[in-house]
Amino acid sequence: MRILSVNVGRAVDAEWAGDLRRTAIDKRRAEGRVAVHDNGLDGDERADVANHGHPDQAVYAYAREDYDWWELHMGRDLRDGQFGENLTTSGADVSGALLGERWRVGTAVLEVTYPRIPCVVFRNWLDERGWVKRFTEAGRPGAYFRVVERGELGAGDGIEVLDRPSDGVTIAEAFRAYHGDADLMRRVLAVPGRSGKWDRVAERVLGSRTGVTTS
Repeated sequence: MRILSVNVGRAVDAEWAGDLRRTAIDKRRAEGRVAVHDNGLDGDERADVANHGHPDQAVYAYAREDYDWWELHMGRDLRDGQFGENLTTSGADVSGALLGERWRVGTAVLEVTYPRIPCVVFRNWLDERGWVKRFTEAGRPGAYFRVVERGELGAGDGIEVLDRPSDGVTIAEAFRAYHGDADLMRRVLAVPGRSGKWDRVAERVLGSRTGVTTS
């Protein structure tokens, strides 16, 4: 398992980018080593900080294998970084990673926290009909990470799984929980140290306040 590409982008004005009219989804390959800070990669920005600026969404990874699958179904080439991810991986089942799983990439340590949720900006960026529904049904969301240890990383670095919960919830399962699977949501709520974002999602999915706090 390794990193194929490290991708960063600056926020720019764009009329198609939802209500904010500003986006940093256009991530491009960074050369050399890239510093990993508490809330993301050096040289990278997130325009919509209200929805994407949480430290539990500091780094986003997507698998090249999933891109290859999409190319077959979309009938178009997709470059590394086109889905707005910071890390394009090879040989890693990113959507099969578990909430709380920890990776060492370069000298940084990252922890899996949350699936990517498609939005209008993502849809407009790709200019694909019915994209939000198609992306959701495919169940290949990729994973967000929090930064546990700062460091640096670069293309070609290996991915070492430092810790994988023995009984956990995969990113693909968490994606289904977000979209209304109550049984999976209850399993998400049992994950120690999960992102606090899950408690707010659980209130919607389960229909009442959970009364559960993060561990």
